[in-house]
Amino acid sequence: MIITWLGQACFKIQAKDVTIVIDPYENIGLKLPRVTADLLLITHGHDDHANRKGVTGTPFVIDGPGEYEIKKVFVYGVSGYHDEDQGKSRGLVTMYRIECEGLTVAHLGDIGTSDLTQEQLEKLEDVDILMIPVGGVYTVDAKGAAKIVNHLEPRIVIPMHYQIPGLTLQKKLDTIDGFRKEMGGKGEILDKFRVMKRDVPQEDMQVVYLKPLP
Repeated sequence: MIITWLGQACFKIQAKDVTIVIDPYENIGLKLPRVTADLLLITHGHDDHANRKGVTGTPFVIDGPGEYEIKKVFVYGVSGYHDEDQGKSRGLVTMYRIECEGLTVAHLGDIGTSDLTQEQLEKLEDVDILMIPVGGVYTVDAKGAAKIVNHLEPRIVIPMHYQIPGLTLQKKLDTIDGFRKEMGGKGEILDKFRVMKRDVPQEDMQVVYLKPLP
């Protein structure tokens, strides 16, 4: 499996027989690279997460809670809140649990509260790779993200949705510095993350900081 971060909350997951794209964006200052998908996941309808027309091919689209299977990929959509007010301010998001090639990946979308319910925790437990927002303002901040990480105990963490050059939202997000501090300064910076089940650490948690493409 090869994981590429395209900026904001957008990832491309390239497996042997399927390409998955999550949360393609538009109207945020960044240019979405040309990307083709077999499976497209949308966590919610905001511009920085729902640019369906920016993805080529004829992908199977998942945009809400439920259980799905396509090309031997199992996807579980879990409802969550975009804010601390049970969705009253910004509505709901769908968090995704993806099972592919023996690996389990969780993408939390724009989760806005660090206090996940017991049901949410159970549906997201035992994940190998966690993609989590850390930039605050519209999502959890570094401390909130660290709290979720401590609860879920993933083997690998990939932060997303933080301030990077070129990103122009109405309100500026926090940089990655706060989350890096919360993680004790550890982690490696990569262009792409290549991982197989046998590579997943069993003891110490691995933090991966992906460079946004292009």
